[in-house]
Amino acid sequence: MNTWKIRQIKPEDNQQVKDLIRSVLVEMGVPKVGTAYEDKALDDMTQTYNDERSAYFVVEEDTKIIGGAGIAPLTGLEEKVCELQKMYFLPEARGRGIGMKMITQCLDFGRNKGFRKCYIETLPYMENARRLYDKNGFEVIDKPLGDTGHYNCTVFMTKEL
Repeated sequence: MNTWKIRQIKPEDNQQVKDLIRSVLVEMGVPKVGTAYEDKALDDMTQTYNDERSAYFVVEEDTKIIGGAGIAPLTGLEEKVCELQKMYFLPEARGRGIGMKMITQCLDFGRNKGFRKCYIETLPYMENARRLYDKNGFEVIDKPLGDTGHYNCTVFMTKEL
C-alpha cells in the first residue's frame, strides 16, 4: 500500500513546494539563472496554476510534500501545446514509481483540456528524469518551443497527446 498521495496544490503548500524545487535544483547542480530556480511563479504556485487549463500536483506523504509537477499552456503556443513544468522529487520519493504516476496525472489533465502535444525542457545531466520522459514517450527535438525563459535548459522534448 502506498503511503503517499497525489493531490492538487493548496495555498499552505506554497513555501514547502518552493523550498523543495530549489533544494532539488541545488542538489542537481542546476544554474540558478535561466532555470526554474529564479521563476517568480515559485513565490505563489497556487496562484500561478489557478487557471482552467493549468494544474500543479503535489505528492504528500505523512503531511510532507515530497514532490510535485505542473501542467500548463506553453507560453507562445497556448492553444495546442501544454508544458510539463517544475517536476521535482526529493530523494525519498525517487525510485518508487511516483514519477510515472505524476506524469500520467499531468498528461491526462492536458489531454482532457484539449492539448494535442506536451513539451518539456530539461538538462543533459538530469539522466533519471530523461529516462522517465523516454519511458513515457517523449522524444528529443532540435530546438525549444514557446517562450519559457529557461535559456540554460538545453534538452527539449515533446510527446503527442
